Amino acid sequence: MTTHVIVTGAAGGIGEAIAEEFARQGARLTLTDRDPQSLERTASRLGGRMAAHATDLADPDAPRALVESVWQEHGPVDVLVNAAGVYPSLDMADVDAHAWDRLFAVNLRAPVLATAAFARLAVDAGRPGAVVNISSGSALRSRPGGGPYASSKAALEMATRAAALELGRHGIRVNAVSPGFVQVTSDCNPVSVEYAEAIGANPLGRPGRPDDIARAVCWIAGPDASWITGEILRVDGGSGTGALHLPRIWQPGDTRAAALPPISAAATEGPTR
Repeated sequence: MTTHVIVTGAAGGIGEAIAEEFARQGARLTLTDRDPQSLERTASRLGGRMAAHATDLADPDAPRALVESVWQEHGPVDVLVNAAGVYPSLDMADVDAHAWDRLFAVNLRAPVLATAAFARLAVDAGRPGAVVNISSGSALRSRPGGGPYASSKAALEMATRAAALELGRHGIRVNAVSPGFVQVTSDCNPVSVEYAEAIGANPLGRPGRPDDIARAVCWIAGPDASWITGEILRVDGGSGTGALHLPRIWQPGDTRAAALPPISAAATEGPTR
């Protein structure tokens, strides 16, 4: 039986690679993105049994409407992949309500609402299902200019676990894949050369590719992972294991670091009034 998969954010980058890998495995796909021209190009390139729905997931009604319309028009859905996301460069001191709300609308609210709509339909139909959210290593480690994004991904990981806890009894698995740095061509989420070089180091010694993430998503959504739910699968070349860029703690010939003198009691006292 052919698997029916919804992939959001499918017009480029990691989302497009995920769609391509599912297509290679013979899935029937419904792709969505806010950019209709890029979405149509992706759907045409992949061919096969494909439908495309252009939608802006920042609209609070869009995630539910998307899942319900796909289910009604193209049949029951087996897998939902929430890959749409935005990554603005935004310092915490510069956050305003509009920027924060749009970021969380796309990165958190949309996958939560799409998952809820998918779960309601699957439960009513008595069908199992799988949800895969795309998180980020930023959920565990923020970066300058990336605090709001990191906050949204940390929240998404908890939402993933919460949904897995509640939906497991219905046969619905909810997991997340957390990519390390993967260079993609994106006008929506550009990064500088300096940033890419600084963050790209990892123990495996090569940059991540979109297809690395795509294969992990297809695996955790598939039957080989049927007893896995509520997990965050880190696909990062080992970059989350520690600080590879730091020097060794000690090696012969090093100059020993001197201990700092103790702080006097007077220095720790606040100003008198």
